[in-house]
Amino acid sequence: MNGILIIDKLAGLTSHDVVARVRRITGERSVGHLGTLDPMATGVLPLVLGRMTRLAQFYLGAEKSYEGAIRFGFATDTYDATGDPIGPRQQVTLDLAEVRQAASAFTGKIEQLPPPFSAKKISGVPAYRLARKKKDVLLKPVQVEVKEIEILAVEEDLARFRATVGSGTYLRSIAHNLGQKLGVGAHLACLRRTRVAEFTLGQAHSLEASAAWDQCPITDIMSTNESGLCLLHPRTILPGFPAVTASEDVLPRLLNGNAVNLPEFSSARLVKVFRGQRELIAIAQRIAGTLFQPKVVLVEVEVCAQPNRV
Repeated sequence: MNGILIIDKLAGLTSHDVVARVRRITGERSVGHLGTLDPMATGVLPLVLGRMTRLAQFYLGAEKSYEGAIRFGFATDTYDATGDPIGPRQQVTLDLAEVRQAASAFTGKIEQLPPPFSAKKISGVPAYRLARKKKDVLLKPVQVEVKEIEILAVEEDLARFRATVGSGTYLRSIAHNLGQKLGVGAHLACLRRTRVAEFTLGQAHSLEASAAWDQCPITDIMSTNESGLCLLHPRTILPGFPAVTASEDVLPRLLNGNAVNLPEFSSARLVKVFRGQRELIAIAQRIAGTLFQPKVVLVEVEVCAQPNRV
């Protein structure tokens, strides 16, 4: 089974939990995700199935958007609501302008220290394993990009926000650091991911709906396979890459790894190659002029017989 499925993840599940359930539902062993969501977080979790896992390389730096809330008054050891409080709770009355001003310091390219309870590895060991054992977690700051963080409203000790960030950014760390900046402590109270690259909540399905895949609405962004599974229409994937429908004479050469001419895309670096309107068969990379080499092949390689020689 090949395709991309967008799950609206529930709180309490790890990203691996979702992958494991989809494997059981579909019978497809090759399933991956395009960006981990913490167990507490909900929202968009794109899954790649079958040969579509080969597309993961194009989403390594994917931009992500979130909505959530930060609770002020005390920090936690995990930097979110699942952790143990650090120190006594303070009474807080937030000022919207003050919180917005403080949050503005965390936009752009910044140095960020990942949370101790994170998957970042220290000498090959995930930091969260050391943190759970109360061992020292010595992580190094990394550069991340916060494209936008907007404080939408404040109410008592809670600030609601919307953010768009680059890959590898921890909203938990921003919440923690914002509390430090305001001198009152803070942690991430809740988080919902609304977008990963081109994938949005409007395309997402819950795991609870897995027993009724055959009810998938067929639209210009959805399609179904033989199992009725709600998969994204392949023409909506990687919208930044131009799409070309390969001619019958080009297909055999392309699928066997040979370079082919695609004259209509002389300026594109990468293109999506389709067989017909719905079957994405390859991603090809321009090597010179109008000559493109398949970078990723997404169907069974069709070994072409060589002509008889006389």
